[in-house]
Amino acid sequence: MFKDIAYNEMSKEMLNQLQKGAFLTVKAKDELNTMTIGWGSVGYIWNKPIFMVAVRYSRYTYELIEKTDEFTVSLPLTKDMKKELSICGTKSKREIDKFKECNLTPKKGKVVDTPIIDQCDLHYECKIVYKQAMEPGNLDKKIKEAKYSDSDFHVLYYGEIVASYIKE
Repeated sequence: MFKDIAYNEMSKEMLNQLQKGAFLTVKAKDELNTMTIGWGSVGYIWNKPIFMVAVRYSRYTYELIEKTDEFTVSLPLTKDMKKELSICGTKSKREIDKFKECNLTPKKGKVVDTPIIDQCDLHYECKIVYKQAMEPGNLDKKIKEAKYSDSDFHVLYYGEIVASYIKE
């Protein structure tokens, strides 16, 4: 059973867990993939609640998210999912089926076609309203050296949060 919540109602819990890892799930036609994200932002832009996620060009998820206009973010708050987050952050769908490997259950969401991860507690369903490729020349030199020494930059996807809810 899920309870609808305001997008910012669980901000502290969401931000604390995001640093440890969350599942970004993307579905394009019949292809489904999830990956671990540790970077993101929730805010209010264009009079809309927004969840911004960052996806590197090298990720399989990048190929999928470019073919769709939505994504979900699922966060485990009460269950230890370090192993699953590690696998989904280091393995590619090109190599393995992460849902099968991690025993993750995709569950139909409330609004978007992309499923949520049933084992998680907190969920955000998002419709992409803007995307922006990072401009390396505009990035702080220290961050660029520390996080992008291989020049594998991110594309930032801004998703309007169309549903947010927590497992009861």
